[in-house]
Amino acid sequence: MSLNTGTAHEAGLKAAAVATFVVFGINGLVFASWAARIPAVTETLQITSGQMGTLLLCTAVGSLLALPTAGLVVGRLGTANTVRLGGLLAAAAGTGIALSLAVASIPGTAVSLFFFGIAIGLWDVSQNIEGADVEHKMRRTIMPQFHAAFSGGAFVGALIGAGLSNLGVDLPVHLLVIVGIVVVVTMIAPRYFLPHIPTATPAGEAKPAKGPSAWRDSRTLLIGVVVLGATLTEGAGNDWIAKASVDGLGTSESTGALMFALFVLAMTAMRFFGGQVIDKYGRVAVLRASMAAAAAGLCLFVLAGNVWLAAAGAALWGVGAALAFPMGMSAAADDPKHAAARVSVVSTLGYISFLAGPPLLGYLGDLTGIHLALLAILAPILLALLLAGAAKPLKTKQSAEAA
Repeated sequence: MSLNTGTAHEAGLKAAAVATFVVFGINGLVFASWAARIPAVTETLQITSGQMGTLLLCTAVGSLLALPTAGLVVGRLGTANTVRLGGLLAAAAGTGIALSLAVASIPGTAVSLFFFGIAIGLWDVSQNIEGADVEHKMRRTIMPQFHAAFSGGAFVGALIGAGLSNLGVDLPVHLLVIVGIVVVVTMIAPRYFLPHIPTATPAGEAKPAKGPSAWRDSRTLLIGVVVLGATLTEGAGNDWIAKASVDGLGTSESTGALMFALFVLAMTAMRFFGGQVIDKYGRVAVLRASMAAAAAGLCLFVLAGNVWLAAAGAALWGVGAALAFPMGMSAAADDPKHAAARVSVVSTLGYISFLAGPPLLGYLGDLTGIHLALLAILAPILLALLLAGAAKPLKTKQSAEAA
């Protein structure tokens, strides 16, 4: 490889990393723009926590239908076009949510959230596959930094949500502005992704496993179970920490949004520096420490008697929730030949808890209050801690050559 070719390759790789970082960030902004103002949605639609849980379940169903096939879509369209598809669908669904809330239509909101879930599922898998590809080519752990971009975008979105809530700006207006941003970014940023080159099987080599085969891979399934338990702590925090603060601590809606922002800020900081921690101590040790921190932070948040102790618990909870999902994505993509199918499988299993778990907490919250209901996620957190060994790096021919 000539000097000029090598320089161009490095420049292209850096551009792809920046573009992936931006796409993750906008994804987080979109998510938080919705999550931070869930209390406003319950008030607008005049519904209970359990009924809000049903609406959130619409998003979960949409994502869970999209995720198992997302790897195949990426294989056909490439990561760039799949992000564009997810972005346009998310924008259309966001417009539907805004219009439905403007007329207080629960059915309209439910249908829009269903398509929003499909969009997020396609978008999420494609950006993670792109991130894993960039990580492999850069030969260092950077996936947590991409997820830090998601958390950073969510932090900005949460602050915007808190500010607009305090100013009394209607949620539909808020969402329509976000829709415009999504369309612009998802059309432009993927231009700088790594080139999509269909995988060709050299003569004499076995064909790579198709999507369904990944569901029969024991390591992939174990990683998925770990991620399933680990990501519930993130999903529960994202969807319910604002409302739990309002209901359990008697805070204002804007203070609840700020509590959510603190949770997201802690995740962002940990993810930004997490790559160095993982490279030093290894995935398994960091995953176990993360789950222990999440459990401790959750308990402190729920059992604290005042806002300041609860805030400390929210921050520790965020630190513990930060690295599980990106480590799961990296572990699933250890073998580049099977990365798309295995990332799709792990994403699906992880999102079962990330998206479907919080609505179930909403139903439990109708019985115990959402504040105390959060303690139910201690069980899957402990399961993730016990099975963390499944994320041990896989030795492949590619990784040996890179080393």
